[in-house]
Amino acid sequence: MTAFSRAVRETVSGLPRQFWWLWTSTLVNRLGGFVVTFLALYLTVQRGYSASYAGLVAALFGLGGAAGAVLGGVLADRIGRRPTLLATQLGAAATTAVLGFVTNPLAIAAVATLVGLTSSASRPALSAMIADLVPPKDRVRAFSLNYWAINIGFGVSAAAAGFIASEGYVWLFVGDALTTVLCALVVYVKAQETLPVTAKVTYVSGKAVSGTTASGKAVSGTTAKSRPRKATSRRDPDSTDIRLSDVLRDQRFMALVGLTFLLGSVMNQANSTLAVDMGAHGLSARQFGVVIAINGLVIVLLQIPVTRLVRRYGNAALLGVGSLLMAWGFGLTVLAGSVALYSLTVVVWTLGEIVHAPASMSVVADLAPATARGRYQGMYTLSWSAAAFAGPLVGGVTLDQLGRNTVWLGCAVLGTLAGAGYYLLLRGRPAAPVLPTAPVAAGVEAQAPAPHDAPEQVGG
Repeated sequence: MTAFSRAVRETVSGLPRQFWWLWTSTLVNRLGGFVVTFLALYLTVQRGYSASYAGLVAALFGLGGAAGAVLGGVLADRIGRRPTLLATQLGAAATTAVLGFVTNPLAIAAVATLVGLTSSASRPALSAMIADLVPPKDRVRAFSLNYWAINIGFGVSAAAAGFIASEGYVWLFVGDALTTVLCALVVYVKAQETLPVTAKVTYVSGKAVSGTTASGKAVSGTTAKSRPRKATSRRDPDSTDIRLSDVLRDQRFMALVGLTFLLGSVMNQANSTLAVDMGAHGLSARQFGVVIAINGLVIVLLQIPVTRLVRRYGNAALLGVGSLLMAWGFGLTVLAGSVALYSLTVVVWTLGEIVHAPASMSVVADLAPATARGRYQGMYTLSWSAAAFAGPLVGGVTLDQLGRNTVWLGCAVLGTLAGAGYYLLLRGRPAAPVLPTAPVAAGVEAQAPAPHDAPEQVGG
């Protein structure tokens, strides 16, 4: 067996079968993700709208995505991961198809907002489902593989979209919608609900007389010496009835969200300020396309071997190192003026992205109580959506007013601060306890928690 095949086997082995169906649905969805990449070209070239209007539609798409991240997280915890995935993916397919046929500028803006909302709303549910399925020790590996699927799909769809658009832009919207429907069908046929549900148990004179346990088993007449003697219902405030306001009051998690917003603002310079900076050096749009394509290529080639290489390290170290690579990858842009140097900077910050992205998703899953993973993933996704809005805006203004040196050195400083913050926040700190997954029983409320082992360490 070659070293490569052994590395692949060790990376992909041991994960639940349902994870691979979710992985497949992600790949299918991203293989057909044509619209977002070519939306600005469609609006300006095909429909004849101005660049300003195209920018407005992109901003509305982002705002819809921010709202969808929160909404999807709440729904994933309230109605379940599977129905949330089904509803939002079917909604995304419908709105994407409609966007290809509407022509009125107000209608386009409104539908684009809905596309952003429905597309983003499925992500917290998918992340929560992976966290439910995969044990903590394997989560970085699982999220890394899912991230790999996203980038394989993105690379193929970006290349194919140009050929499809030459036959008519409407086929981009139809193709995107059809692959999203196929993704929803995979979830419907193969995915099972993973939302951890445990029962509300009623106690009379120290005995459990009705309900089910955390494992989903019915109880009747079970002695509970530590319970109160009068009839009552007990719920664990740490794992059920957790509202969005409770997530906002989780100071440690919200600090993580703030650091992610900071780093995300740096990362989003790749989508805006980098192109302007390259243009100022006389490089063409085609050359920019070649440089930015290196990002996806490096991820596809190196995601699995890098994940295997760093698997022994804790999340605190991974987030710290990943942030530093991203920070100084963008910081090195201050020295760039040719395609070769710009490409080198992209390689550096892409390596940081490979290390950071799966570890950050794993940390969110570890910090969240099992029945609130959707809300936590939603708030985490919101930090990236907010960064996608604020990062390009601040970067553009800074470039105009203070110059390129301030932009790229500022990225290095902000990213370094984020990396230090991640490490200090997560080093040697325990993760939230992981509750067992149980089937949903009709008429059962949450939550009478089962005993759990000592919480695992995050980072360190």
